[in-house]
Amino acid sequence: MNLQFLVTKLFRGALTLLLAVTFVFVVLRASGDPAQIMMSDEASPDAIAAFRERWGLDKSMFEQYITYIGAMLQGDFGNSFRDGRPALEVIAERIPVTLQLGITALLLTLLIGIPAGVIAALKRGTWVDQATMSFTILGHSIPNFFLGILLILLFSMTLRWLPSSGTGSIWHLLMPAITLGTAAAATVARFTRSSMLDVLHQPFMRTAKAKGIPHERRVLRHAIPNAAIPVVTVVGMRIGGLIGGAVTIETVFAWPGVGMLLVNAVNQRDLAVVQGVVLLIAFTMVAINLIVDLAYGWLDPRIELQNKKAATA
Repeated sequence: MNLQFLVTKLFRGALTLLLAVTFVFVVLRASGDPAQIMMSDEASPDAIAAFRERWGLDKSMFEQYITYIGAMLQGDFGNSFRDGRPALEVIAERIPVTLQLGITALLLTLLIGIPAGVIAALKRGTWVDQATMSFTILGHSIPNFFLGILLILLFSMTLRWLPSSGTGSIWHLLMPAITLGTAAAATVARFTRSSMLDVLHQPFMRTAKAKGIPHERRVLRHAIPNAAIPVVTVVGMRIGGLIGGAVTIETVFAWPGVGMLLVNAVNQRDLAVVQGVVLLIAFTMVAINLIVDLAYGWLDPRIELQNKKAATA
């Protein structure tokens, strides 16, 4: 990839991270006094003032912001109000649990969405195609949290097959992963079908058929690779959606990951933890976008060539 293009992407990513942290920094401090929330109702004014002084909340918002950005550039993301530990340490404890949920949901998304979209395109107009399209509509129509509640009512409360909350086994993981991956699989299936239909009607596919290339080879070697670029974009977007959706799903299933940590930290006005989680999510989104751009050049060298021409223009 062209160096100038890569530097431009990295600069935009850094700017995005700064804007995300700045927005959350301002909103959290404008929405309420953390000292009033963290301290008990019986706390004296002197105790509240001491709390503000200890955590630097007695300074102006601009001074707090400059101090925070300066410390962040040195790798210090502040300490949690709740237990005094570094915010990154608190967040790092929850990352493996969230990754377990997110990766499982992503695998379900890819294993269901891409094959369903390809088969629906190859079977256009049949009951298979209609069933796939019905699935995509249903997946988009049902909110994740509502689907999670339905699964709990059916498989936990009625059938008593699966645990309704917590971690510890694959059975705990099953319902949250299905809930989180359903909407993403529906989106991937719909875009895969659309992209495949577009490729199947291209002249090079008719040429391959005229040359006597077997149907399976035409699909695997020609159709799917050429249909992959729009799908890569959608998958990248849905990965970001999985991260954002984990906040809701972890709350519904009491899954002790980063999403549930964020909800609790917002309720408690634990500023450093909230800012750290938002920065982590924003960084993940920026990294995913960069990976998608790199994947474009690998899947279709013409795109990389266009990027080089744009960078030198």
